Amino acid sequence: EGYFLIVWDIIEFCKRNGILVQGRGSAANSAVCYSLGITAVDPVGMELLFERFLSEERGEWPDIDLDLPSGDQRERAIQYVYERYGKLGAAMTANVITYRGRSAAREVGKVLGFDDVTLARLSGLVHTWEWKDPKDTTERQFKDAGLDLHDRRIRKFFQLYLAVQDLPRHLGQHSGGMVICQGQLNSVVPLEPAAMPGRVVVQWDKEDCADLGIIKVDLLGLGMMAVIEETIQIIRDDYREEVDIAHLPPDDGAVYAALQQADTIGMFQIESRAQMSCLPRLRPQKFYDIVVQVAIIRPGPIVGNMVNPYLERRLGRAPVKYAHPALEPVLRRTLGVPLFQEQLLKMAMICANFTGGEAEELRRAMGFKRSEQRMKDIEVKLRRGMAKKGIVGRTQDEIVEQIASFALYGFPESHAASFALLAYASAYLKCHYLAAFTAATLNNQPMGFYQPFTIIKDAQRHGLKVLPVDVTRSNWECTLESSAQGAVDSGQKDRCQVSDVRCQNESSDVRVPTDRRPLTTDHCLRLGLLCVKGLREEAGRSIVQARSEKPFMSLDDLHRRVPELRKDELRKLAAVGALNFIQESQVSSPKSQVKTKPKPTWDLRPGTWDAAIIHRRDALWQVERVAREAGPLYEKLEESGGSPLQPMTLNERLSADLRGTGITIGRHPMAHQRAWLDTMRVARAGDLKSMRNGQRVKVAGWVIVRQRPGTAKGFVFLSVEDETGIANIIVTPQLFEKYRIELVNYPFLLIEGALQHLDNVVSVKAKRVEPLQMKIESPGSHDFH
Repeated sequence: EGYFLIVWDIIEFCKRNGILVQGRGSAANSAVCYSLGITAVDPVGMELLFERFLSEERGEWPDIDLDLPSGDQRERAIQYVYERYGKLGAAMTANVITYRGRSAAREVGKVLGFDDVTLARLSGLVHTWEWKDPKDTTERQFKDAGLDLHDRRIRKFFQLYLAVQDLPRHLGQHSGGMVICQGQLNSVVPLEPAAMPGRVVVQWDKEDCADLGIIKVDLLGLGMMAVIEETIQIIRDDYREEVDIAHLPPDDGAVYAALQQADTIGMFQIESRAQMSCLPRLRPQKFYDIVVQVAIIRPGPIVGNMVNPYLERRLGRAPVKYAHPALEPVLRRTLGVPLFQEQLLKMAMICANFTGGEAEELRRAMGFKRSEQRMKDIEVKLRRGMAKKGIVGRTQDEIVEQIASFALYGFPESHAASFALLAYASAYLKCHYLAAFTAATLNNQPMGFYQPFTIIKDAQRHGLKVLPVDVTRSNWECTLESSAQGAVDSGQKDRCQVSDVRCQNESSDVRVPTDRRPLTTDHCLRLGLLCVKGLREEAGRSIVQARSEKPFMSLDDLHRRVPELRKDELRKLAAVGALNFIQESQVSSPKSQVKTKPKPTWDLRPGTWDAAIIHRRDALWQVERVAREAGPLYEKLEESGGSPLQPMTLNERLSADLRGTGITIGRHPMAHQRAWLDTMRVARAGDLKSMRNGQRVKVAGWVIVRQRPGTAKGFVFLSVEDETGIANIIVTPQLFEKYRIELVNYPFLLIEGALQHLDNVVSVKAKRVEPLQMKIESPGSHDFH
């Protein structure tokens, strides 16, 4: 019972200090964990299997994972453990970092003296796709890129790169594993101070610690926990409402409508391309459906060919059947298809009279560290037990095949249930508090499947107005402003575009599909200074502190009162338009006359901004003036009334936004190309749902995600975004070979192919790929290789 109380103590510390915490993993199978408040899933009500958590045969401590908000809140919990047990009574476990992939390429290249450009080119050739095509060798990648393997240094690089793969590089920290003991931990395992202040690390990894029977607790940082915690605080501050995620309405209609439409960008565990392709077919209607949804898009169900049989049965197109009648109680909730590890354990217990411990041993034998002999022995035992119960022949083979193919990657039902709680909470917060949820998501980047650019555009399509980074209004974090408040005392309302002179509201030029569920809000989202790339947090928070004492009257005033701001940071702020809204008083020198620019007036109609506002090049000009070094050469220099530079063009502002923040809150880059794309008969992503299955279509956009899963037999999947949404692209292995360079290296693509529109799931099977030469910065992509 001591182990449970150790974990309970950490949970109680988090509750006392307002830190969101949730136990997950196999611990959710334990009624004791549920009773102590360690987990939030009722194992009795969900009929979970206790032996997945603990059994006599395991002979080791149970494993309890605690999810905590990533960042400072998790660190508070870690420091509490150090304080509670002493610096010699607790430590983080180690993690052996090895040479792999692109990092190995860069390390070897540095040793051989390659310049930065060549290093980037060499490391860019190294693709670590999950799927390994036998023809996709490193040697071939080099040849395709035009590198001569007969060159002495290139050949040496190639040899060394292959030789160092998986060799140890250094000792790092495990993401969250902590070991705890009574007394002197250093009498059992060597300790060393971590690079992070206040931490101590053991020199063994978690497997070594487990072998010695040392108590281990995983304190894992989860980005979505931080998002949920911050969203609740924003709701408390800006909406004056209290939200308790432990008592959310269990059958919220808006949540299930969003899930059924695969409208899930930003939602935990259900936002990926594969999840979005499954959601319209599964059509969740209750919480257990979300548990299934979380678990079904995993290697286990996919490798075991469980996904389509389950969906076909759910849609009523295939009968529900069981490999043996005795399995009906185990598989009834999943329509006769095993989806969870616990089901496999129960199958062995029912069909072969395995004890709970023996069933867990079966799972481990077929786990990640497979031993062929161990697997063979356990299979013989399994078949012998089944034969004693009269299960033989084809039925026996089918059950054994299900267990063997699934055990390696199967997802625990308890784990899925814990994740489903967070998935539902994130969906509820997005549906009902869009502005707060979006702000919290941006404040906790990087996380999730999508870049901030996509999160912003999705929120705008749902009706959220987004206000630009502005040193006169922005805090360090993204915050909310009321829609009625506008943005400045001069009466400006809905100043929601990063612009210099004129621009249109995103919603005015985007054709939103009629079946999209609008999410309205009474709040605008103000982008925070953290969105500006290269701006240090110290400098950003100093701006906010100085502004709280007195508004900035001019750029000179900002520069004088925030000495922490470097010149390069001022340039970055100017380039993204963050200095545009200072009430600029131009002070040339003590002898010169002060020239005050008139206070801007605002025409609130879309696209008719008053040109009295300073533009970005004007701001850049002023930065060079105020940040220059004082000296006799400049004392007699007369100041002109303003900069001689012309305002940035639309494309220049767009590029500056993407280069400086990775975000644009004006029109989507593809919207600027729409007139030309219309002449090419290129369809909008949002219009694909209205087209018929099999129709030949063209789509174009920015590639936001690339995937080549190990379970997809060489197929590549792209998510391509335009101003109306995301189009999913399927690329066959043959087509990938033909268009490898374009698909991997170009951020904007034009794709032609056949529309696949079945069961409300829409995708394009590519036939031809063409790069789009767009003269703007790419916001980047998440490539899950």
